[in-house]
This record gives sequence, C-alpha cells and structure tokens, in this order.
Amino acid sequence: MNLFAIVSIVAVSCYALLSTLYKSMQAIYARPAEPEPASDELVGSGLWPSVDVIVPCYNEDPHTLSACLASLAHQEYYGKLRVYVVDDGSGNRDAVAPVHHTYADDARFEFILLPENVGKRKAQIAAIRRSSGDLVLNVDSDTTLASDVIRKLALKMQDSAVGAAMGQLTASNRSDTWLTRLIDMEYWLACNEERAAQARFGAVMCCCGPCAMYRRSSLLSLLDQYETQMFRGKPSDFGEDRHLTILMLEAGFRTEYVPDAIAATVVPDTLGPYLRQQLRWARSTFRDTLLLLRLLPGLDRYLTLDVIGQNLGPLLLTVTVLAGLAQLALTGTVPWSACLMIAAMTIIRCTVVAFRARQLRFLGFSLHTFINIFLLLPLKAYALCTLSNSDWLSRKSASVPEGGINRSSPETRSPDQTLQGARELLTPFVGRIFRAILQGW
Repeated sequence: MNLFAIVSIVAVSCYALLSTLYKSMQAIYARPAEPEPASDELVGSGLWPSVDVIVPCYNEDPHTLSACLASLAHQEYYGKLRVYVVDDGSGNRDAVAPVHHTYADDARFEFILLPENVGKRKAQIAAIRRSSGDLVLNVDSDTTLASDVIRKLALKMQDSAVGAAMGQLTASNRSDTWLTRLIDMEYWLACNEERAAQARFGAVMCCCGPCAMYRRSSLLSLLDQYETQMFRGKPSDFGEDRHLTILMLEAGFRTEYVPDAIAATVVPDTLGPYLRQQLRWARSTFRDTLLLLRLLPGLDRYLTLDVIGQNLGPLLLTVTVLAGLAQLALTGTVPWSACLMIAAMTIIRCTVVAFRARQLRFLGFSLHTFINIFLLLPLKAYALCTLSNSDWLSRKSASVPEGGINRSSPETRSPDQTLQGARELLTPFVGRIFRAILQGW
C-alpha cells in the first residue's frame, strides 16, 4: 500500500468517525423538545408587540417583489405592523413603480428610495433607524411568508432573553430544476437539523437573512458594530445575517429557531449563481467563525462539536479527495476504500433523513455529494484563501436581482450558457488558490 492510499484511508476514517459523532448528536438534539407553554392566549389583543418589517430591494423582479409585499400585507397579526421597503438605488425603479403604487394607500407601508446603491446592510440600517417598533423583522425581497409567520416569531420573542429568532426556509421555486430541488432539501437539513439542534441550547449560529426577527432594543445596542464590521482593514459588505447573529450571542442574548414559521425564498436555479452565492457564504462563515471561537467556552459543549464538525469535517474530506486523486494519478489505482466509505456514509445519511422527514425525496440528496466534493470543496478552499475579497460577484447591473442571486429564467438561458457561466467561475480557482497562498490573504 502506497503513502497516498494510507493518507486517504486515514483521512476518510477520521472523517467518518467525526461525521458519525457529530451527525448523531445533531439528530438527537434536533428532535422536537417538549411543547412550550406559550400560546396565543397568553398574549392579549392589546399586548402584542409592534413589529417593523424591513425589506431591502435591489433590482428585484416586480412579480417577485409583489408576491413578497402581498404576503406581508396579509399577515394574521394582531399588533401594530409597519413595513419599510428600502429601494437600494435600483436601476429598474420604473419597472417596480406599479408595485410601490399598489401599496401607496396602505398606511402600514412606507417606501424609502435611496439615491445610490449602498449595499443590503446599509439599506437595512437606514430603515431600522427610522423605525420604532418593539421588534424588527428582516425579510428578503424575494421571500414570501406564510400568513402566521410574524405571529409565531413574535410569540417566541416573548422571552426577554431572546434577541433573535428565525423561521424555517423553503425554496419557492423548488420544482424548477434539479438544482432547486437539491437546494430545497439542503435548506430543510440546515433548518431542521443544524439550526434545530443549535436552538436546543439557545444559540442558533446564523439567523438567516430571508426571515429573521430581532428585539429592537438589542438591535440598536449593536447597530454601530453591525454597520462598521471590518475584515483586514476593509468593510465587510456581505454575511450580514451571520454577523448580526454572532453579535447577539456575544451580547448574551439567546437566538432561536421556529420550525413552523415558514418562509419561501427564491433560490438559484443554475450552477453559476449557486456557486457565487456559496462563495459569499463560505467567506462570511470563515470570517465570523473566528469571532465565534471566543464564545464557545461559555456555550454548551455540543456547540463546540458543531463548529469542529462544520470546519474540520470538510478539511478531512478534502485531504481524502486530494490523496485519492494523487493515488490515481501516480499509481493508476482507484482509492476504492475511500470511495466505498464515502458512498456508504452518503447512503446511510440520506436514508436516515428520509425516515426523519417522512419524505423519500431525500434519498435523491445523495447527488449533492458529487457537488460537495467536486465543486463546493474547491470553492471553500478558494474562499479561505480570498477572505479579504468582499465582492458580491453578482451585483453588476440593473438586470441582476437583489439578494445576490442572479436569476435568469429557464426560457432565456440555454444549457450552453449555464455551462459557460459555471466554467467562467470555476476555471480561475486553482490558479488563484496558489497565488493567494503565496501572496497571503
């Protein structure tokens, strides 16, 4: 047995042990806890907190924005509700003007038109400083909420120790392509396993941007830190949801997950936009993990395992893949042991999730393993080597929607264009990784 085969087997064995321990503990803690005593009856009609909803928009599709605002207008909420729609210097204001006009006579809606594009974070802050509600709900403009979302999140916020709470995310365009189906399953896992387990200890690590509620008094105390986040001397313009969540935890507040508060958001339907989105998320995760490390001693030990599993696991898998490729290239032998172990773990994992979710479709999530190994692992390596880069990668023109997702309709985007977009994004990775390592972050 050669050196590369030994390294591959050792790395994949360590990965299997870590993954089994981490995912087993996650599945245990993600199980629904005992029902909470809180109910609608505990909050009288005159005691519901006031809620300000912040909807930042940048070149959003008019139909998508209209669906978002309609879902807010039809919320079954008994307290005072106000919606701030912030147009962040969009180039398509003429196209969305009819949407604005639809709600012009609704006293609950206020439209803020920024003269130039300042980014999602500053657009949010512009509305937060103008608002006055007890609670603040951040909603992406490509997201629609179930009619009871605000009520259920507000109930969770009854506890003054809770600084933030998020709902469950689904893909509103799930049925569009094979990729949107996989992303929808990915969201289910992220919410109902990862976030659900973290919420058992009151420390959801990222209250996701499409639907996250904050206590306004807590938010105001952190607003300056949130607005002026820097990394290596440069302003940090993305990953706002994760950073704000970490700030809440650092200030001593609990962060929670409400599984029955359902928010449906538009997800990328082609590989190019998906990989650009994942690159931004990877960079923000690495940046804020550095802040999170100093909080871990004061949190439950499971959360330390969670951070180790999410960061060390991909590293071990990367070593496995690189050693296996080296073995194949230099000796002409296939690393069957590593391949079979990864395949077995994938099958077991997807079977368990399908049983937990009571949905056979999760057996198809095994296809995500190929995306993870051949696309996301190289992308994460590239993200780690380019942490100082704050480019949104998709906010280039007025035709690019808000939220960092460059959505092209299936009717106007050919398979050749999709493959070309993926190639344009992936081709520079290897060379840039080596240059970044040599030049430093």
